[in-house]
Amino acid sequence: MKFFSKSELISIAVIFLILIVVSWPNFTLSMRRARDQIRRDDIGNIQAAIDEYFDDYGIFPASSTDGKLAVCKGPCAWGQDTWINLTPGVNKTYMKVVPGDPNLSKGISYSYFSDGSRYQLLAYLEGEKDEIEYDGRLEKRGVKCGNKICNLGRANNVPLYISVEEYGLQILCSQYPKNEKCINWKPIPPEQYE
Repeated sequence: MKFFSKSELISIAVIFLILIVVSWPNFTLSMRRARDQIRRDDIGNIQAAIDEYFDDYGIFPASSTDGKLAVCKGPCAWGQDTWINLTPGVNKTYMKVVPGDPNLSKGISYSYFSDGSRYQLLAYLEGEKDEIEYDGRLEKRGVKCGNKICNLGRANNVPLYISVEEYGLQILCSQYPKNEKCINWKPIPPEQYE
């Protein structure tokens, strides 16, 4: 049996190296797209659990000030905690594990904000403007999803380009302009988010 000569081995190594160099960008692009699809799926699953909670209680789950679901034994840790019904005598699990961003270890997380009657569920897409559901107006708000700026969102009863609190004030002040919260309040102009 004859083995390859040294020059043949070098030629084969060069060909493999060229193949790796040519295919690497496509590989990294497909990995990024896969992580972004996981994010969209996670947001959809969390949204379904939020809607189920609303069906059970008539309000949306509370949020912590740092953008977490406040329905676990304290704020839910993304990617770690189980979301169960804490009512005594009720044995219902909304989510076995509240999903965490695929790059949670790199400081990227989801964000959730609610006042009980409306909510926003936010995430960061690595592909940014190239990705389906990318929202530039949300990105302009500058809301943090961990160490990145959120640019994907799902909401109920509130647009994504404005915070839940600001939207609540808009509604309150349009109905009751003499309310003490409305006296010095100035609405954020919509063109700021265009």
